[in-house]
Amino acid sequence: MSSDTFISLLDNVWSIFLIVLFFGGSIFVHELGHFLAARRRGVKVTRFSIGFGPAIWSHQGKDGVDYRLSWIPLGGYVALPQLADLAAIEGESDSDVARLPPLSYSTKLIVFAAGAFFNVLFAFGLACILWFVGQPVVEEEQTTRVGFVHKTIELPNGQQAAGPAYLAGIQSGDIIFSVDGKAVKTLNDIGQLVVLGGGRDATGRPSVEIDFAHNGEHRHATLIPELVGAEEFREIGIEPAAKVTVAGVLPGLPAEAAGLKFRDIITHVDGQAVGYVSFISEYIRANGTKPVKLTYLREGATYEVSVTPVKVTDAETKTDIYRLGVQLRGALTLKTIRTPPWEQVWDKAVWTWRTLQSVLSPSSNIGISKLSGPIGIADRVHQFAQIDFRLLLWFIILINVNLAIFNLLPIPVLDGGHMAFATLAKLRGKDLPVNVVATIQSVFVVLLLLMMAYVTIFGDLPRLVRESKAATQAKEAAAEQQKKAAEPVKP
Repeated sequence: MSSDTFISLLDNVWSIFLIVLFFGGSIFVHELGHFLAARRRGVKVTRFSIGFGPAIWSHQGKDGVDYRLSWIPLGGYVALPQLADLAAIEGESDSDVARLPPLSYSTKLIVFAAGAFFNVLFAFGLACILWFVGQPVVEEEQTTRVGFVHKTIELPNGQQAAGPAYLAGIQSGDIIFSVDGKAVKTLNDIGQLVVLGGGRDATGRPSVEIDFAHNGEHRHATLIPELVGAEEFREIGIEPAAKVTVAGVLPGLPAEAAGLKFRDIITHVDGQAVGYVSFISEYIRANGTKPVKLTYLREGATYEVSVTPVKVTDAETKTDIYRLGVQLRGALTLKTIRTPPWEQVWDKAVWTWRTLQSVLSPSSNIGISKLSGPIGIADRVHQFAQIDFRLLLWFIILINVNLAIFNLLPIPVLDGGHMAFATLAKLRGKDLPVNVVATIQSVFVVLLLLMMAYVTIFGDLPRLVRESKAATQAKEAAAEQQKKAAEPVKP
C-alpha cells in the first residue's frame, strides 16, 4: 500500500468518524430533548431509538426503557405511548396504553417541542465555540460593493448570454442595498437571495429586483437572471473583486522583459480595473498586439509598465493567440470574524426559512432535488473537515437549526405534526382515534422515505458525480498547464 493510499484511507476513516459524531450526535441531542422533557413531565417512555426500523443494538435499562440503534439512519424517535402510538409505526403495540393516565395539552406541546429546543441549544453551544475560535471568511465577500460585473455568462448548453447585471447597468464599485426588498450585508447574501428568489415578469421569466447606488445615486433595476450550471440556479453575473496575482513569468516573452515578477498583483489594464483572472486574456484577445499599460502592486508600491503582446500559434489548435507570457491566479483574502452566537443561530434560522419558502414556491427554481439528504450532508461534512474544522462547526450549527425548524413543521411523523394532532384533540375535546393517527403517520413515514430516496437519487448522487468529474478535470488541466509551462519557449 502506497503512502498516498494509506493517508487517503485514514482521511476517509476520520471523515466517517466525524459524520457519525456530528450528524448522529445532532439526532441524539434532538431525541434527548424529547426524552428528558418526557421524564421531567412524568410521561412514560418505552423506547429511545437512534434511527428507524429493526435494531442493530438494543439494551433494556433498569428504568424500563428499550435503548437501541436502528438500521435506517434517517432520524430517530422516543416511544411515548401516552402521546402518540409510535410503536405502531414499528409494527408493535402497547397493551398498557389504555391504562396510562391522560396528559395535559401543555405537557404534550412541551415534550414535542423539546427536541427542536435541544437542537437550538446544541447549535448555540457550537456557535459559542465558533465565536471563540473565529470563523474563516473571504474578506472580499464581506461587503455589498460589486467587485466585477460579467459582460457574458455561460449557460448550461455552453452558449454565452449577456450578463443580467451588465444589461441592467450595474458596474464595478456599485453598492447593492437590497434584493427583492430584502436588505443585504454581504455579497453572499446577494447571491443566495437571487438563487432563492421566486420573482417572475409578465412573460413568466425569472426576475429579481435590485436596489443599488451608482456614484452616490440611488437606482432601482429589474434583472432577468439566467439559469446556470447543472443545478440551473439563478445568476446575475457579479463577483467580489479578486486580487489577480502573478503565479509565474515565462522566459523569453514580453512579461519577463517588462520586469513582472512572481507575486506581483495586477490591478488595472489600460486603466480598467482587473477583477478576475480571465479579464486580462479576454482584453488582450480583443486588442491583439496593441500595447497595454499594466498597473501592478509590489510590496505595497504601485508601478506601471507598457507591455506589447506577441502573437503565437497554439500547437494543438493551430490557431493564433496573443500572449504576455505570464501565468495568473485569482487570490481572495481570508480573514477571521467573530460573530456573536445568537446572531449565528438567528441568521441560519432566517436562511433556513427562506430556503423552505423557496422550495414550496411554484415560481422559484428551487425544487426538492436541490436539497441535500443524508448522503449530501455526509459529503459536506467530509469536505469541510478537509478544509477547516471551523467550517465544519459552521455547517453543524446550520444542520441543527435546520433540524429544529424542519421538525416543527405541521407534518405527520414530525414533531410539528404531533403538536397539530394534540391541538386538534384539544379543540375536539377528545383524543383522535389511535388507528387513524397510526394510519396517517404510517403513510407519512413512507412519503418521508420516498422523499429521501428522491433527494438522494436525483439530487445528491448526480451532484457527487459532477463534482468528482470536475475535480478530476481540474487536476488534469493543472497538470497539463504545468507541463506546458515547463516546456522551452521557441523563439
